[in-house]
Amino acid sequence: MTAVKETTRRPLGHFAERSIAGLVVVAGAGVGFGLLLMLVRFHWGPLYHADHEVAEWFNGLVAPHHPLVTVLQAITDLGGRPVLIWLITIAVVSLLIRRQSRLAVYLIIAGVGGLILDPSLKALVGRLRPVVDVPITHAPGNSFPSGHALGSFVAYGALLLVFLPAMRPRWRKPAIALVAVLVVLIGLTRIALGVHFVSDVLGGWLLGAAWLGVTAYAFRLWRRERGRPVPPITEGLEPEAGEEIKPAPAEEHVLEHPRSSVAELVVGWVIVFGALYGFGMFVSYHAKGTFLDTVDTEVPRWFAARHTDTLTELSWWWSKFGDTHAILLVSLVFCPLVLAVWKRWRPVLFVVLAMFGELSLFLASARLVERPRPPVENLDGHMPTSSFPSGHIAATICLWTAIALIVFPRTDRWWRWIFVAMVVIMPVGVAISRMYRGMHHPTDFMGAILLGALWMSLLYWVVRPNADLREGNQPAIKAEQVHELDDELAKARED
Repeated sequence: MTAVKETTRRPLGHFAERSIAGLVVVAGAGVGFGLLLMLVRFHWGPLYHADHEVAEWFNGLVAPHHPLVTVLQAITDLGGRPVLIWLITIAVVSLLIRRQSRLAVYLIIAGVGGLILDPSLKALVGRLRPVVDVPITHAPGNSFPSGHALGSFVAYGALLLVFLPAMRPRWRKPAIALVAVLVVLIGLTRIALGVHFVSDVLGGWLLGAAWLGVTAYAFRLWRRERGRPVPPITEGLEPEAGEEIKPAPAEEHVLEHPRSSVAELVVGWVIVFGALYGFGMFVSYHAKGTFLDTVDTEVPRWFAARHTDTLTELSWWWSKFGDTHAILLVSLVFCPLVLAVWKRWRPVLFVVLAMFGELSLFLASARLVERPRPPVENLDGHMPTSSFPSGHIAATICLWTAIALIVFPRTDRWWRWIFVAMVVIMPVGVAISRMYRGMHHPTDFMGAILLGALWMSLLYWVVRPNADLREGNQPAIKAEQVHELDDELAKARED
């Protein structure tokens, strides 16, 4: 009995030791934030001068270097609300699909708490943002604490705690280090860009650590109350869920023959580019007096003569469905859902290659053909690329074709036909809006169709995004063959 009691007490003792250490860290972060809040609120002189001196020093260092500003802006965007909300939302949906509702609820609570704390404390403190000699960027609202520092600490920290069990043990420490570096870099960019003081960022980190610690501690208490083991925090919140929350099982070969597939894609890309370049040069400079020339002249004029405020507004919104941000957003939503539902990397690779190939083909052909925009009013103003082919239309064709090719064979539900319809509706809508706005000729639309048809056909033939469906049927066929063999052996024994 004594041994049993000691065995029972040992896990609880380890939990108590780990909990006390964790509570000390969380309490320390909370006390540190409270102290910093008071110093900022009452304008403590040494902190005030240190904050302003560091802000001026960073401004003088960063402002003259525009490439550096671009890099800093890209890093700081990783801590912005759009990115963090997307990450948490996709993770929550994926966890719900995998039936991990407890972890999904944890992410929601942690994320919503961060969203509430940031504006509430900023309104309470009311600290103005830094005023520097050379403004680099602008941020709305008050300054303390830094929302980027707080949000990135909470969001990336919570995601790390949830998905650590899905990683191999040797990758967990590097993952923790990577998240820590990312959070630090995001905070530093806020200072370097002149939108926060050092104390704002420190306050965001301390508050983020306190909130993340409280939510993680509450989750661990919940596990203990239900008699579940409470592992070290370095193993994640729920280690037993590791297999379920893995994005996809290890695949021996995402592509059956990687080297030959790469060679086929490279050669195919060159052939597709050649066809696109030839067609673009013909319709741009050698089609005078032909039917194509007449269409390219009359259609833009026809649209330009029918501009109204309502149609112009509608065309602007529909045109946005084909711009880079919309295409990227749909891709970044669809690919994680594919992993969550079907647990396969090959369809994701298919979408990635579809978009990368479309972008590279569009940029290369637009740069070499250099076709001017239609000679009518261009409602979108000057664009950095030439007219042929339409990047908006080509990207829309490739994206929705890829989605339909993946979804349609994987379900027999009626709604799969919606994706087939989108392959037609979305490109046609974007094409009409782009021609209405005077940004493209009809043959630019034809060029986009040529690009999408050739590239997606090549990609489907090489990548075979639905190969796992055929592989999934193989075990059943083999099982039937085994049963038939057993029947034959039984008959032979009877004879």
